[in-house]
Amino acid sequence: MSLDFTAIDFETANSSNASACAVGLARVRDGRVVATAGWLIQPPPGHDRFFELNTGIHGLRAEDVRGAKTWSEQLGDLAAFAGADVLVAHNAGFDMMVLRRACEATGDVHPPYRYVCSLQVARKLYDLDSYRLPSVAAAAGFIDFAHHDAAADALACAHIMIHAAELVGAKDIAGLAEAASVRVSRVHIPESADQLLPLVGAVA
Repeated sequence: MSLDFTAIDFETANSSNASACAVGLARVRDGRVVATAGWLIQPPPGHDRFFELNTGIHGLRAEDVRGAKTWSEQLGDLAAFAGADVLVAHNAGFDMMVLRRACEATGDVHPPYRYVCSLQVARKLYDLDSYRLPSVAAAAGFIDFAHHDAAADALACAHIMIHAAELVGAKDIAGLAEAASVRVSRVHIPESADQLLPLVGAVA
């Protein structure tokens, strides 16, 4: 057993969960970050308008993603990086909904990812005034990162989970979830299993 997982963070162009415009990823093996990645995404058609509210948060505009891969084009890259890992995100319900809704908008199917929420873990294991990502990351010893940069947020999330595992002596992600009394959940996938086969094969 070892502490292996992939942390993930999405930024969105507007209030639609399908409007993914950036993703960040951090791969952890045996409790250490061994690889990071991040890229811009053209949001799915119909979900590609950039709201000033969102731009004010992450700084991205429509012109920034014009030459980026579409959601469908980048999905294989995302799946290849994550492999069969459990995904981890801070407020994971949001990020998993982005994954699900963007796929629904484009007709793509994602692998049947399992996931754990670092926000839920933090609320159980840390005594803090705020459980926003920068506050929890600082408690875990990871400070001065560019919050709302997807790659930086994913890396911060990874360090939170590594530190949390050390606090409770967890050897793997399941042990950490159990110690924090949180669920290892699964992202909903369509019932059409034959659609799933190409991406599952790509990450097996």
